[in-house]
Amino acid sequence: MSRLFKAALALSIAGVAVTACQSEKTTPSAKESQAAAAPAFVVPMASNDPAPGQPADPNSSGGEDAARPVMQAQVVLERLGFSPGIIDGKTGISTTNAVSGFQKANDLPVTGKLDDPTMQALARWSNITATRLVTIPQDFARGPFMALPDDPAKQAALPEMAHTSLDEKLAERFHTTPEVLRGLNPQLQDAPFAADQQIRVPNIGGDRIDPDNVDNKGWLATLATLGVSDAQPDVARIVVSKSKGTLEAYDKADKLVAVFTVTTGSEKDPLPLGAWKINGKSYNPEFSYDASLFWDVPDSKGEHLLPPGPNGPVGVVWIDLSKEHYGIHGTPEPQTIGRAESHGCVRLTNWDAARLAQMVSGSTKVSFVR
Repeated sequence: MSRLFKAALALSIAGVAVTACQSEKTTPSAKESQAAAAPAFVVPMASNDPAPGQPADPNSSGGEDAARPVMQAQVVLERLGFSPGIIDGKTGISTTNAVSGFQKANDLPVTGKLDDPTMQALARWSNITATRLVTIPQDFARGPFMALPDDPAKQAALPEMAHTSLDEKLAERFHTTPEVLRGLNPQLQDAPFAADQQIRVPNIGGDRIDPDNVDNKGWLATLATLGVSDAQPDVARIVVSKSKGTLEAYDKADKLVAVFTVTTGSEKDPLPLGAWKINGKSYNPEFSYDASLFWDVPDSKGEHLLPPGPNGPVGVVWIDLSKEHYGIHGTPEPQTIGRAESHGCVRLTNWDAARLAQMVSGSTKVSFVR
């Protein structure tokens, strides 16, 4: 995604993007509060994995998938709870963190590399292909899509902070970038994505949703659009490491069940180390923008209530902490996670933040460590 207060909330320090967080006072939106009856629920472009021990479907993967071993490992790791962030077939920061988490959880030497012991451990999921073919549904392709102005006053007048294009929406649905999608579909390099097209996408799974388990219909739609299941493990504690740039989640037996790469704080707004509590969660939140709370924004930018949406400054969810103005949330800039600084809060990709939100509750302990 490419619009996060480029004028008002973003700046560059030595080439590193810094995004604001300190003014996060979020409120449930009308979209969140609405509980009206919805039509029959279908997850768009849901995965359909082979049973354990069954061969992969050669028609879904394409013969060239043999040349995508890193992407195949990424989709498996994500399904197991160890998120590589953007699925791109590259061994970057987020993939290294995901591999390290898998190794730690499975008593393997923690190297962060897809070494022989790790690949042997992952081999039981070798029938999960790196990519699959999907047909873009008309409803999904319909949008809404809109250009997002830089000025927060103009953003406040929008109905929502929606996706800017079908490319962006598809990329978020399959936990990747528009550039990766274009690379997987060279036949469409000169044509826009559109309804009824068959395209190749990263083979993310864990996207089945039981609508009876999600009372909030706005959140149900968000989970479906992001390809995130409502079925996630219950987490007793989470640990955010400033030095590692990771969030580790442990169940009540103290087993490591998930690892996410995060962005945490900056020199001017360091991560508030210590123990905190979760006050609550706000799905598809509105955002109370207050320029006076940002050291890098002129006070003349004023105060504005920004509408909800995936391109909002805190993305699709806000997990409120007992430290005032601090929380764990999504972002409209997934490619910056692990590579940028924030104004103290903990940011994840929208899909990882949505997944984490299904794991935590008011009883989950939160530790911010060095």
